[in-house]
Amino acid sequence: MSRPILYSFRRCPYAMRARLAIASAGLEVELREVVLRDKPAQLIEASPKATVPLLIDGDTVIDESRDIMDWALAQADPEAWRDMPSDGEDWIATIDGPFKTALDRYKYDTRYADADATQERDKAAALLWRVDAQLRDTPWLYGETPTLADMATITFIRQFANTDRAWFDAQDWIGVHGWLTRFLASERFEAIMAKYPKWQPDSEPVLFP
Repeated sequence: MSRPILYSFRRCPYAMRARLAIASAGLEVELREVVLRDKPAQLIEASPKATVPLLIDGDTVIDESRDIMDWALAQADPEAWRDMPSDGEDWIATIDGPFKTALDRYKYDTRYADADATQERDKAAALLWRVDAQLRDTPWLYGETPTLADMATITFIRQFANTDRAWFDAQDWIGVHGWLTRFLASERFEAIMAKYPKWQPDSEPVLFP
């Protein structure tokens, strides 16, 4: 029986969160590591978007990272990621929407004629302040263990932090700092960030996780 195929790019925060959910669910997929400047024809043929992550499970093609997370957790959720308050979905929407918009205009400000990197950075920072007090009381957003609200968003916090790490580290958000540090020090993060060679049609299958 063939395994699902996951086209991925190691550093992409969207692909990272898809891999997090697949690992949490205990599923096994064939991982195909992509070089974004040289996407394989098989990826382009499978989805007009030609973006990563892309999951192919039989006749099912899923080209949105959040949908891949939901696909994985619908099959198995041993770590109870979906057991979170309803406002967890609001937090995910905030990060996927206004936070990611500000992050892109901060990190890649030269791509946007009207972008002011400092203003965009401050917009994103204001959203992080919303959860800082919460994260000073608990290690994860809703308690002692992570939920989907944590793992669907923290890869973007990592990207934001790495844009100017000295500035990020100088901010007085103790809760947010601890949250990101716990994630980066976790075995799960280490596992999903293993390096793989670029996939070729004649490559030996790489199984993940």
